[in-house]
Amino acid sequence: MAEISERNDVVLNLNKVSSKSKQNSSTFISLPFLQKLVAEVVATYFLIFAGCGSVVVNKNNDNIVTLPGISIVWGLVVTVLVYSVGHVSGAHFNPAVTIAFATTRRFPWKQVPAYVVAQVLGSILGSGTLRLIFSGHENQFPGTLPSGSNLQAFVTEFIITFYLMFIISGVGTDDRAIGEMGGIAVGSTVLLNVMIAGPITGASMNPARSLGPALIHSEYRGIWVYLVSPILGAICGAWVYNIIRYTDKPLSEITKSASFFKGARPEGDSN
Repeated sequence: MAEISERNDVVLNLNKVSSKSKQNSSTFISLPFLQKLVAEVVATYFLIFAGCGSVVVNKNNDNIVTLPGISIVWGLVVTVLVYSVGHVSGAHFNPAVTIAFATTRRFPWKQVPAYVVAQVLGSILGSGTLRLIFSGHENQFPGTLPSGSNLQAFVTEFIITFYLMFIISGVGTDDRAIGEMGGIAVGSTVLLNVMIAGPITGASMNPARSLGPALIHSEYRGIWVYLVSPILGAICGAWVYNIIRYTDKPLSEITKSASFFKGARPEGDSN
């Protein structure tokens, strides 16, 4: 998800390193960065374990959890994880969020591959754990599949991920927002999206959320929808919020300097 502090910590700071570390900057690996990656792996693991776990339990027990229950689980797990590791890694848990922040220059492109790998790894581990716990006749596919056409699923995923990223951008990157409420706002958005789109697409909003279970269960029907649509939706959501972000500068100056990317550049970038 997104950084919820009142600072623009969505952009990671890897520049405050010693001169010795700078000599090895080609690997761009440092202890703080490794900590961020571990946070993304662990958080995504618990996101999938809890969210997909509720799906499996629901299928194995005559829908005892229900759609509202599953929606609440996804919303709550996102909320608690944002507050748990938002100050460490930015609390993305989602390749679509990471890529969207990078396109708006609020996250360094060179760190995107590592973040995406960490998120997918967390999803695979979470899905694998569920597969081990629920074996035999209890083994249920907790991933996402379109209930209708791929086009219907594509449009739905685009809209709900746009909505999610718009909210993340508002509460996570705008200094005027109440940062302490960011986790609740993002978690509530996830809850609403799952409630609405769950029966249609599974309400992924997250390529890693769909890819992990697909790999573990070798179920790839419609997987391209869940890899492409959330990314496009998140990018559009982030850009639309940047467009409406308040500024007292004239339009000509904004267009010329891209100054509406408030605090977008990583520290140390003097260009």
